[in-house]
Amino acid sequence: MKLPSLFAASLVSALVSSAFAAPVQLRLLETSDVHMNLLGYDYYQDKATAEFGLERTAGLIKAARAEAPNSLLIDNGDLLQGSPMGDLVAKIKPLKAGETHPAYKVLNALKYDAGNIGNHEFNFGLPFLVQSLKGAAYPYVNANVLDAKTGKPFFTPYTLLKREVKDQDGKTHALTVGVIGFVPPQIMQWDKGNLEGKLTVRDILETAREYVPKMRAAGADIVIAVPHSGFEKGELPRFAENSVSGLAEVPGIDAILFGHAHAEFPSKAFADYPKVDLKAGTINGVPAVMPGRWGDHLGVIDLTLDQVGGKWQVVGKQATLRPIYDKKAKKALTEADPQVKALLAHEHENTLGYVRAEVAATRRPIYSYFAQVADDPSVALVAEAQRWYMQRAVQGTEYEKLPILSAAAPFKAGGRQGWNYYTDIPAGKLAIRNLADLYIYPNTIKAVKITGHDVKEWLEMSAGQFKRIDPKGDKAQDLINPEFRSYNFDSLYGVRYQIDVTRPARYDIDGKLVAADSQRIVNLTYNGKPIDPKQAFIVVTNNYRATGGGNFPGITADKIVVDAPDENRAALASYLASKKVIDLGQSRNWRILPVVGVGLRFNTGAGALRYLPQQKQFKLVKDNGDGSATLELVK
Repeated sequence: MKLPSLFAASLVSALVSSAFAAPVQLRLLETSDVHMNLLGYDYYQDKATAEFGLERTAGLIKAARAEAPNSLLIDNGDLLQGSPMGDLVAKIKPLKAGETHPAYKVLNALKYDAGNIGNHEFNFGLPFLVQSLKGAAYPYVNANVLDAKTGKPFFTPYTLLKREVKDQDGKTHALTVGVIGFVPPQIMQWDKGNLEGKLTVRDILETAREYVPKMRAAGADIVIAVPHSGFEKGELPRFAENSVSGLAEVPGIDAILFGHAHAEFPSKAFADYPKVDLKAGTINGVPAVMPGRWGDHLGVIDLTLDQVGGKWQVVGKQATLRPIYDKKAKKALTEADPQVKALLAHEHENTLGYVRAEVAATRRPIYSYFAQVADDPSVALVAEAQRWYMQRAVQGTEYEKLPILSAAAPFKAGGRQGWNYYTDIPAGKLAIRNLADLYIYPNTIKAVKITGHDVKEWLEMSAGQFKRIDPKGDKAQDLINPEFRSYNFDSLYGVRYQIDVTRPARYDIDGKLVAADSQRIVNLTYNGKPIDPKQAFIVVTNNYRATGGGNFPGITADKIVVDAPDENRAALASYLASKKVIDLGQSRNWRILPVVGVGLRFNTGAGALRYLPQQKQFKLVKDNGDGSATLELVK
């Protein structure tokens, strides 16, 4: 019998209304890339901070839970390594048998529901990782790391979290949430010494396509993918490090909690990425979050679930980030959780003792007062540490025989930050905290493969820091363009060159070619010979520069060939520890060519004056009385 159309419409409406009468709201909370920054304390600067630290994220966690009757809290790895406290527990005062790792003291107290393995979890070796994981009171998952001997998963591939949830009418329902984790296959390169012969890895997407249907068949009502992997544009090769765009295409995945890249999603940085809806926080319709790093954000995904045809389905979704700190207003947005501080009181005191202890020693003071106008030991030291790191990283790879150059810039160089903002480390003990004076940013090491031509253009961009000097102009002329950011003034170590400031800058401060016929970089040589424009080089730098930061010509993310997970500062620490004592003389990789009849002048911090007796290439023009001094290059 055919029902009247009006009755049929009413029946359908009633059925739909019944199906959606009492949906379940499920909130997913994510932390990632905490890197042992459990407390809001900068051990490098040896002072408290409100800008990062899980003790502040804990306040956001508790607030987010209070707003939602049903929630799950998941950590996405890179938890055990990254701060001096992590080094202390792993290497300086190792955990004893049965002792709980401080990270798990905190995460257990915060009642995490699950955790994923990050690539840095392998940095201290498998025995340490296995021992540490025993202290977690919640399940850990990883699906794409296999035991090299058996070929079976080394970790539990996924977990089924069985929870009682309340719908909007207060009725209780059983819900099974499947959680599956992944790690970059590149762990086999990054931690080859720790993992070779013990583990193997699978491609993230191939693994996901196999396991998601199994999870559904095992009873998962919804599936949460937790990849310690980033989000990149373009086609994904097999064994891609950053596979989130591909995971968003895998059928059966309801939400993605990702990380690894230390970025923030949803955010404007991903506005031009394909299939992204920033307002909803989705990738290809799948809600996703990446909560920055060091506990500076909490990822929040709100799912609306309803039973359709007897099965739970996601009928609503919204992903957002909650920061712990307002960078513009420079104020904390949440209070530190006293419970976390209390749990770590002993470890914190031990860590302070560690960072204040000697790592190495320097026979001469290290300072950056002259780093914008001359090849400077404070910059050369960082460059040499990066080069030392990369020489080890490329061993056994196709890049092993290519020449390695290293790029570094003066980060602390006065200017807008004030005339006291310089590296100034006295001769004697070098402590871990001094490393922040030499490398202030939490960058990670990257290497790009470029040509000799690209090397020259890189240096031409850097040379834009200098104003054009008119040989027929005033007898004294200012050398430095104050609009040029010092962190974009890269020196390249491994080649030698000179800079002719009488010529116009080839590029403007935004990287736009403005003087195509100008060549400020002259006498550029490699191994004593003019550089071959076609020769291939590996240049070690940081993630900012390698991914296009500063708009350097030809330096883009597709040139990256070594995407190392370690911080440049960590490489510096390891290098110094290997040397024990350093004696930095004046570097001579590059110099500014003198201009006959013109004094090349620049301003620097007045703290430079006590070092002038040892710096014969500069002379004092004037102590300006405001914390700055005007100096002149001596020909």
